[in-house]
Parts: sequence; C-alpha cells; structure tokens
Amino acid sequence: MDAAQGPDAAAVPAAPNVRSGASRLRTVLVLAVVAVLVTFVAWYVDQPSGSSNVRAGKPPPGAPPRAGDIPRDFSATAIDGTAVSMAALKGKPTWLTIGASWCPDCRAEAMDLQATYAKYQPQGLAVVGVFIEEDEKAVSDYAKRVGFTFPMVADPRGVIADLYHVYGIPIHFFIGRDGTIRDVRIGRLTPGDMEQLVQQIVNG
Repeated sequence: MDAAQGPDAAAVPAAPNVRSGASRLRTVLVLAVVAVLVTFVAWYVDQPSGSSNVRAGKPPPGAPPRAGDIPRDFSATAIDGTAVSMAALKGKPTWLTIGASWCPDCRAEAMDLQATYAKYQPQGLAVVGVFIEEDEKAVSDYAKRVGFTFPMVADPRGVIADLYHVYGIPIHFFIGRDGTIRDVRIGRLTPGDMEQLVQQIVNG
C-alpha cells in the first residue's frame, strides 16, 4: 500500500470542514450584529420626538429636591400656549406634579387633583402638570378627557424629569409662598392627602 493511501489518509479532507465552520461562525456574527442594529434603530425611532418648548439647566448631581430646597427652575410652553416657569411662580403656593397619562396611579388620582385645584385656585394655588415621555398631542388629548384646567407641559425627552431626578411617578412637589419646597410625595395621593398638603402651602 502506498504511504499516501495509509490509515491516516482519511484525515486529509478535514480542512474544508474547518473552513466551513469558520464561514458559519462569520455568518452568525454578522446576523447578531444586524439584529443589534435593527433593535437599536427600532428603539430610537420609537422614542418621543424632542421638544423645543422645554428649557432647563443641566441636571445637578445628587438626589432630587427635598423639603427645604429651592425648586429647580425651568421654562416651558404649556399645551395651551401659555408660558410656564418656576421663577415666575415664586411667591405663589405651587403644586408641581410630574406624571404621565400611561401611569395607572397618575390616572387614578387625576380627578381628585383637578377637584383640589378648582377648590383652592381662588386662594391663589397654582398647579403645573408635567407629563413625561409624551408629546403635546397625547397630553392635550388626555387633558380633554380628564378635564384638567391647569397648565400642562409635555416633556417628551424628560428634560424636567431629569432636572428633578425623577425615579418614580407620580411625584408631587408642594412649594410655599416663601419659594421653598414644603413637602415631596411619591405615589398616588388620596383626596385627604391633597387637602392637607395644599392647605399647608396655601395657609402657610
């Protein structure tokens, strides 16, 4: 028997299999990269469009504002076209509420929020509602369904949410006439909670 045809000759054709395995590996890697890119593009396209109606400084490091702090200033155009800013509200008892129409707890307290505002508006109460991750049309449609009558700001890119380091909604900031935050509450408020907290800033 010729040496080239000995027992080990069968191992010679293994090279094409190695090349075939490498080709499959490259194909898998390419498909994985394409999948990642498609996922990123889909996520990016699905993000709310930016809004030029909200202007605020760079979010400061650390925790969100607490009782005793000065509320962080921002300026925005509400969905009804009125100008809104925390600086302009200084000296007025102000309830800043940050939430969204897609938030169950926000929806659950919506009617009580509006009722409390209507009751205390004659005593000088100002309410500003900020809706995160939603555009103006979505906020406007929701406001009409609920019957909100206070200024509402769409914050689709989370500019105000970042400024206040929002990590849960709804979140409520109650600001006294002296311009400082009197109380901060996270989560759904009961009508009794709203009465107590608003009275503190209206009568304080």
